[in-house]
Amino acid sequence: MAVDAGFVRKIFAGLEHGDGAGFFAHVAEDVDWTVMGTHPLAGHYLSKADFIAGTFAKLGKVLPNGAQLHVDNLIVQDDVAIVELHSEATAKNGFRFDNHYCWVCYFRNDTIVRVRAYLDSVMVARLFEENPI
Repeated sequence: MAVDAGFVRKIFAGLEHGDGAGFFAHVAEDVDWTVMGTHPLAGHYLSKADFIAGTFAKLGKVLPNGAQLHVDNLIVQDDVAIVELHSEATAKNGFRFDNHYCWVCYFRNDTIVRVRAYLDSVMVARLFEENPI
């Protein structure tokens, strides 16, 4: 079943307005989420809880106001949404974490069930080198 672009924008609006819970309400408990790269957030997460613990919780310790994600572009075809995002965050030490992302999201019944996330690994590594947790 095809996912609607307007619906995807609505889901991601939660992240844009600091409402992570609103976004994650549309993510399956057993989501298959891979964060690509070689950095402290990279990994293959097989549940929503593990993904949040391995990424958003870690970011929350070094980014006082969160990742502050914003959607730049959205392409939707069938049950797949390709979402380009950027962050406008500032770390505890003042480092500007202006990262760019591409999330390839697979939907089933309006729920995200699988994601492949691409980002600037060097920037993430620098963030955690300068702001150890």
